[in-house]
Amino acid sequence: MCILTPAKESLTYFSLPALIILSPFYGVIALTVRWKTGQPALFRQQRPGLNGKPFGLLKFRTMTEDRDEKGTLLADERRITGLGLFLRSTSLDELPELLNVLKGEMSIVGPRPLLTQYLDRYTPEQARRHEVKPGITGWAQVNGRNAITWDEKFKLDVWYVDHMSLGLDVRIIAMTIRKILKREGISQPGQATAEEFMGTQAKSLSE
Repeated sequence: MCILTPAKESLTYFSLPALIILSPFYGVIALTVRWKTGQPALFRQQRPGLNGKPFGLLKFRTMTEDRDEKGTLLADERRITGLGLFLRSTSLDELPELLNVLKGEMSIVGPRPLLTQYLDRYTPEQARRHEVKPGITGWAQVNGRNAITWDEKFKLDVWYVDHMSLGLDVRIIAMTIRKILKREGISQPGQATAEEFMGTQAKSLSE
């Protein structure tokens, strides 16, 4: 099932002027990331989009590629840099996703695109978050972000799918700006960002 509305899609037209206006910031951030973290400045990873179809999500790099003696990547909290923490706390690492919006792979507002390995861990209800395009920001992001549980996030995502409107999107954008200024909900307690989602059923069986 696919839910798209002309009003919602109209927000995507803001991505091109936003890219043009922000281009000087892109250049400064990209050069700083290359200097502090190394090449490449951009991080690209496959994420599920509309109806679960994968696309290449773009972000500024916030972590090194440091590995242990066996060649395994170190834990996130050991690889994230000081610059990376700043970019995440201000959401500046998300700016390249405007390119994904321009390509039609994402929307300004929608459920955040998560990891592809989570696809078979969702309940049918949770999987409804893929009935709309993923967004740079979303209802779950302005209502707790990484400071709430996965189950709470998915309930908020599905609520958004059922109540999506241009007015709600504008409200979420305004709330996002306030959240960024306050730097709230950046990570879960004890985590660099958020713990891995292992599935609601798996969690229930372990309790």
